[in-house]
Amino acid sequence: MDGDSHRVSRVSRVSRARSGQPEADAPAVPTDPTAPQVTGGEVDVGYDAITDVNLTPGGGGTGGSGRRDASGHAGGRGRGRGTGRPGLGLTRTLLWILVAAVPLTFLGVFFAYPVASLIGRGFVTDGILDLGGFAEVFARPRTWRIVRLTLTQAVLGTTGAVLLGIPGAYVLYRCTFPGQRIVRAVVTIPFVLPTVVVGVAFRTLLADSGPLGFLGLDGTFTAIILALVFFNYAVVVRTVGGMWERLDPRTEQAARALGASPARAFLTVTLPALTPAIASAASVVFLFCATAFGVVLVLGGIQFGTIETEIWIQTTQFLDLRAAAVLSVMQLVVVAGSLALFAQARARRERALRLQSTQPASRARNSGQLGFKGRKFGPWRAGADLLPAAVTAVVVGVLVLLPLGTLLIRSLRTPSGWGLGNYVALGTTGGDNALTVTVWEAAFNSLRIAVDATVLAVVMGVLVALVLSRRPRHPAARQAIGWMDSLVMLPLGVSAVTVGFGFLITLDAPPLDLRSSPVLIPIAQAIVALPLVVRTVLPVLRAIDPRLREVATVLGASPARVLAAVELPFLIRSMGLAIGFAFAVSLGEFGATAFLSRPDRPTLPVVIFRLIGQPGAENYGMALAASVVLALLTAGVMGLAERLRGERAGEW
Repeated sequence: MDGDSHRVSRVSRVSRARSGQPEADAPAVPTDPTAPQVTGGEVDVGYDAITDVNLTPGGGGTGGSGRRDASGHAGGRGRGRGTGRPGLGLTRTLLWILVAAVPLTFLGVFFAYPVASLIGRGFVTDGILDLGGFAEVFARPRTWRIVRLTLTQAVLGTTGAVLLGIPGAYVLYRCTFPGQRIVRAVVTIPFVLPTVVVGVAFRTLLADSGPLGFLGLDGTFTAIILALVFFNYAVVVRTVGGMWERLDPRTEQAARALGASPARAFLTVTLPALTPAIASAASVVFLFCATAFGVVLVLGGIQFGTIETEIWIQTTQFLDLRAAAVLSVMQLVVVAGSLALFAQARARRERALRLQSTQPASRARNSGQLGFKGRKFGPWRAGADLLPAAVTAVVVGVLVLLPLGTLLIRSLRTPSGWGLGNYVALGTTGGDNALTVTVWEAAFNSLRIAVDATVLAVVMGVLVALVLSRRPRHPAARQAIGWMDSLVMLPLGVSAVTVGFGFLITLDAPPLDLRSSPVLIPIAQAIVALPLVVRTVLPVLRAIDPRLREVATVLGASPARVLAAVELPFLIRSMGLAIGFAFAVSLGEFGATAFLSRPDRPTLPVVIFRLIGQPGAENYGMALAASVVLALLTAGVMGLAERLRGERAGEW
């Protein structure tokens, strides 16, 4: 064994001794249930990469003999650059504090400050704190009607998404069949569609002239619930299915061998193991349903308003900041509760469950038959799978494909017949000059803004994920990371309307007078997309074996070198999906953009909403065609991101 190999071998034994693992036959890298698997082969590549980047020459590496001192640290010449040097440890701590300060400052200036200022203005009268607004707003019957509708909408939407999503998770992630990847991609499309497009699609589907017009659901509360289930179905399927495909099947097989029926084995064995994932998905769906804006505004209007739409109405139509502030506080309470439940469920999901560390079951494909871990189901099994397969087929066909297909077909109908007239009209400003710019100009504005917002969201999100992926030993540091994790999730649930209006009333004086600046909308959209970027990248970083970082450190690598040699290769795997999520969210963001967009620089969702509100068949046809264009853009971006991401990444 040569010198370099000897040192790597010794360091590997040191890292295993620190973690309390046996020196021989070291186990594969531990996996995170929410992240891609880091197999033993990949660990070998990681160790080779560390030794191949020439860390040891120059007298600052591991040193000659690899001896250990009484404290257990690496001895010899390597201590100067190892973890045993107090000054270096302090430097690294300060470096990570600086890294955390960048996104926290960004969120503080462009999220916490505008939201707090908007809420504060509602509670301050002539410079004096006045909490009488709570009693005044709560005394209105309209307020309690809005609260009741919001909670009812969120509960029904969450229940529908969970009940329909669990069979879909089983079929799409626990079974195998031809075209499975295509169906997974189709199911994901609704989640990335702009809410305005979802509203227009269901309005077209349920209208009197639509395929389901005979049901009489147009403009009803049921239409909103169906649209919310459509929008959040993929969240349940992906979250629950991601855990289901890696559950150890032997416990269920043992229950079946002891005489349990398939239903009893599912209820007593599989369902309890899936409970953390189901709770995590349900809390996120409840959050999305409770804060829905575009879907409710298009399908329900004022008649079925929610807290989100009421904040918009109070600020834009009545200029009642006090009422808007009280409603914002109420929404923050709902958001905080949902995020607390989500964090608790995610922590339970990340605990040690008996998960598959090998290839997922869905990769053992059996031609033409449902399969499970490479075993073909016989005729008796096909009967057991018939019900979830039938439910999934109906949901995908009726709830997912039918609204999108109807939107596409109706966009081809013009007052003079069938054709591409509505798409040709996108180059105009609509009937009676309904718009100030053409739809294509608005589409270009949306793309440009989305690029800027994506860059900003990805940079900030990666910095946050790097900090949250640390495993500090000090309790105070761990608690600080936990608080930071909760803080960066707040933009996911706080009203985008609140953020947008807060921008207008706070960023109006030097040095932050950005009301007429083109960077204002990208900043607002980046704040909305930031939590999704973090939740996509963070599980990948947490799945990295800490021994890789320890080996690189003991070999003399600086923190930047450790980041480049160890974490960057894993980070790149999740960047495609993170970029896709950020771009799709920015492209379809409507709540904050509705406040901030200028008449001469509107975005595509804003233009669609304006066209819907204008009379005339020409304008409505243009709205349908513009919705198809926006849907194709977002679906294309997410399709490309799915192909670039490689292994499964993220929580959704």
